[in-house]
Amino acid sequence: MRKVVVTGLGLVTPLGIGVRRTWSRLIDSQCGIVSIKDRSAEFALLPSQVAGIVPGGRKEDGGWNGKELLRPGDERRMARFAQYAMVASEEALEDSGWKPVKEEDLEATGVYMGSGIGSLDDVYETTVAYEKGGYRKVSPLFVPRLLINLAAGHVSMRFGFKGPNHAATTACTTGAHSIGDAARLIQFGDADVMIAGGAESCIHPLAIAGFARARSLSTEWNHKPQQSSRPFDKDRDGFVIGEGAGVVVLEELEHAKARGARIYAQVAGYGLSSDAYHMTAPREDGQGPFNAMKHALRHAGLKPSAVDYINAHATSTPLGDAAENRAIKDLLLGEDGKQSASEINVSSTKGAIGHLLGAAGSVESVFTILGLHHNILPPTLNLDNPGDPPGDFNCNYVANKAQQRKINVALSNSFGFGGTNASLCFSKV
Repeated sequence: MRKVVVTGLGLVTPLGIGVRRTWSRLIDSQCGIVSIKDRSAEFALLPSQVAGIVPGGRKEDGGWNGKELLRPGDERRMARFAQYAMVASEEALEDSGWKPVKEEDLEATGVYMGSGIGSLDDVYETTVAYEKGGYRKVSPLFVPRLLINLAAGHVSMRFGFKGPNHAATTACTTGAHSIGDAARLIQFGDADVMIAGGAESCIHPLAIAGFARARSLSTEWNHKPQQSSRPFDKDRDGFVIGEGAGVVVLEELEHAKARGARIYAQVAGYGLSSDAYHMTAPREDGQGPFNAMKHALRHAGLKPSAVDYINAHATSTPLGDAAENRAIKDLLLGEDGKQSASEINVSSTKGAIGHLLGAAGSVESVFTILGLHHNILPPTLNLDNPGDPPGDFNCNYVANKAQQRKINVALSNSFGFGGTNASLCFSKV
């Protein structure tokens, strides 16, 4: 089986535009979650009034400015999630140094870019316009902006990549599935290089209303936005919605070595599973996450004792964090595992950026890869009192401050509504 490595990284997050800015702020324990109460009267009436929003501003200051970051016409043609995907893809490709011009190289390069919800703004605004003015009020770009696979399509067209052009939409597991599936396309010879990731931009009153009605969002910390996302903390009360994109350039190992590319990590394993249990709630025993991590390690040919760090999905919900914590401990303290819970290094970077839905898995994979590359455990913000249920939370959750630690093998977990689970195993080459 061909080996797959990571040679490029790109990010658009609530901590800023670009990998360097986002990573430095994350490691410095800064938070990108803000109040959205004053954005509009509709937001002010919602029970959850916090979100991880990509900051506006000048490009040089790490802010989002479409006129600086995009080409003329892109804002009209592309929905915001696709714009985020494009900017992150451009950064990842520049980082990788992969700029093919030969036909054979273009045919061997593909794109796998997903989104959980896509352009909810376009759906809402076009529905209102149609209701008021009928057929002629519908833009000819409505459907192309709406389609989730158009993020991959735009990236393919921009760079002339003629390999696989694909998209996943598996709720909050989308980003992880995109990277894992893209790696398999390389393993099976469908491509030599894949640009893979997820993008999301649906901080809209309708989306927040829907998640709030499902009792998924944090509502108790509206007055303290930066403290609202509290993975593994006993006072967690729901996730904080976020937006952005994470993109990686995946490459067949020998292809990367032949061109002298910098290699961040190897995609050593990829595990998938289903809870087969409930539309939105996880199994309390964590069986689904356990199986996903187990399969990822099986594909990597590694024992649980080899895992040095886990970037948890942990969204700051009471049930979800507890189930994943149980799964992690059951796996890593089982046969061929760690000797004690204190040896398990696990953190959730959602404390800093919130939950980016379809982009979460890819953004957190980038954080995992950077942690492995720099031997740094990124922190879990707002973790003041691990617990609930008490006594179960006794791992090293990297509370509030990053830690220097040797990392050779790391897992990145993502789980989504419908009980879909994925775990990616990254290792040093």
